[in-house]
Amino acid sequence: MSGGEGWLAVVATPIGNLGDCSPRAAETLRDCDVVACEDTRRTATLLRAVGARTPMVSLHAHNEASRLPELVRRMAGGERVALVSDAGMPGVSDPGMRLVTAAHEAGIPVTVLPGPSAVTAAVAAAGAPADRFAFAGFMPRRAGERTALLESLDRAGATVVAFESPQRLPDLMAFLAERHPGRRAAVCRELSKLHEETLVGTCAELAEAAAGPARGEITVVLWPAEAAAPAEGDLERVVEVLVGAGLSTGAAADAAAALGAGTRNAAYRAAIAAASRRAT
Repeated sequence: MSGGEGWLAVVATPIGNLGDCSPRAAETLRDCDVVACEDTRRTATLLRAVGARTPMVSLHAHNEASRLPELVRRMAGGERVALVSDAGMPGVSDPGMRLVTAAHEAGIPVTVLPGPSAVTAAVAAAGAPADRFAFAGFMPRRAGERTALLESLDRAGATVVAFESPQRLPDLMAFLAERHPGRRAAVCRELSKLHEETLVGTCAELAEAAAGPARGEITVVLWPAEAAAPAEGDLERVVEVLVGAGLSTGAAADAAAALGAGTRNAAYRAAIAAASRRAT
């Protein structure tokens, strides 16, 4: 982008540790004409840390639509605007999408400065499969909406990443433990901060660990649904139904394994036991 034209720079900012602000991000925040930010008080701390005295204008969920004309006019007039959120990448579960869209529609150059993200940081910290993952934002409060969302995401066979508040974490983990007790998951808390913590285990184990009060910013990672370990007793129940429906022990074992209830050998042993119980 040339120095004489206005532009919009989408700037990722630290998710907890100010040392994670990149030199390019710091330079942009110092050199731009105005910083559009979610919370001027939090962004002021970052600007002081990088030695920037750039004016700020608030841009959050409640005023983004009304701010657009002013910011687009300023960029069209040659001003350089840096867009930041409180932490991470603007527009990713944070305000910013509308301003970026408006800039594109007005023919204003848009550039992005990559950087910290709680989403990718949590996937890496958890050691979850990262070849395909879906970001769910903040999980819905209602159980029915949670179920519908997870079912739609699980059909993709991807790792699921979601944000959650400390107050709602126990309820979410209890919900997940009831739905998929053996599914592998991680609870990442305060990533990049002094009290950073990543707990990895089954949903049932993490529900027990998260039963008490939590603090800080939390990201939950769920391994792909097909990688979830079957809950104890699931294999036996599946095989019992199949044998009861008239399938032979071998056919019941094949069907149970194909359904993901367990390995073929374990299913065959369960089928033999089920057939034996029925014969007595």
